[in-house]
Amino acid sequence: MALNPPRESVLTRFERYVKFDTQSKEDAEGYPSTEKQLVLCKVLAEELRAMGIGNASVDAHGYVFGTLPSNLSASDAAKVPAIGFIAHVDTSPAVSGAGVQPIVHKNYRGGDIVLPGDSREVIRVSEYPNLAKYSGMDIVTSDGTTLLGADNKAGIAEIMTAVDLLIQNPTIKHGIINIGFTPDEEVGQGTKHFDVKAFGADFAYTVDGGPQGDIEFETFNAFTAIFTLNGVGVHPGYAKDKLVNAVRMAAQIITRLPQEMSPERTDGREGYIHPYVIEGQNERVVLKLLLRDFEMDKIEIQKAILEKIRSEVQQLFPKGNIELEIKEAYRNMRYKIEEEPRLVEYADEAVRRAGLEPQHTLVRGGTDGARLSYMGLLTPNLFTGGEAFHSKIEWVPVQVMEQSVEVIVNLAAVWAEKSLGG
Repeated sequence: MALNPPRESVLTRFERYVKFDTQSKEDAEGYPSTEKQLVLCKVLAEELRAMGIGNASVDAHGYVFGTLPSNLSASDAAKVPAIGFIAHVDTSPAVSGAGVQPIVHKNYRGGDIVLPGDSREVIRVSEYPNLAKYSGMDIVTSDGTTLLGADNKAGIAEIMTAVDLLIQNPTIKHGIINIGFTPDEEVGQGTKHFDVKAFGADFAYTVDGGPQGDIEFETFNAFTAIFTLNGVGVHPGYAKDKLVNAVRMAAQIITRLPQEMSPERTDGREGYIHPYVIEGQNERVVLKLLLRDFEMDKIEIQKAILEKIRSEVQQLFPKGNIELEIKEAYRNMRYKIEEEPRLVEYADEAVRRAGLEPQHTLVRGGTDGARLSYMGLLTPNLFTGGEAFHSKIEWVPVQVMEQSVEVIVNLAAVWAEKSLGG
């Protein structure tokens, strides 16, 4: 059955959204971390209302929520869970998002793509082999002087287009659809003020993944280890048998970290210990490390390694003091998603209906969905088509964005069909 087209294509929306500079900022005092994120948030709420989502609004923290009502009978609607689709408005602090100039490389015919704004920025097939399977598609990039913003404006455009398609095609039966756009995901604060009850969904999906067909429902378990190294400060000219140098204490800790567990040497299901912040002076140094693994028993091994190192280095500097604090950031979302198998089963079905083979991939990091899953809203992650996120060579195929739209629409229909015994 032919569908009525959306009022705007996913590419048109995407090209518009990436021109908003929504870069977030780490360690900011306010929320959202940058006021410029709110500009796009307000535009999205206005666009949703123009589509017919009458309750679309932006709350005090910048969250955009809206609801597409079910088009089922009241009795049937009560049997279908409310499903949410979520994307984030901010872009990475790592690369400028100001003045983005999206370029569509039509009918890509293979080979490396040299970006015209800076010929040093090249998307190489050797580094991104998925390019080879997108021959004949239209590839969107920046001009090479900024990131593109597919992370996560591709997801925003895909959700908006899917909602529009559902409105334009009432023959597609669906339950309640909740729409959410969040700030500050890139700085780890995307769910800080997320009101799960106000959002209203029973289950949700973030649309913030990567290559064609990917479904992600497994993240790292994430902890942060903080060494506080307290030395004894003395003038170095008169320091013999008195000075305890906290910088040297930190160096002793770093040299004892197992090299085979570094991010540079791990992949797939392998975890790592990653020192990423060191600050202070000889009297006091703070050293921070990331602990990451997909299994909690291996996180416990990492903790034990650090405690052993702390004890060894403490013995080398008996006049100093070494404190070790370990904080939990988030847990593997798989533990929660496994409580509701339909989330992945129905996503698989939606991907197959779009003519693709679902791929279950690992997130070697975290997502808003990981935190939301532990806040009571189980939330796997769906592909957007984008790759090389957080870089000037970020890219996304238009046709894969269109497939993502189709998957979202299919998911809405699958949840209704299966919940009603179809």
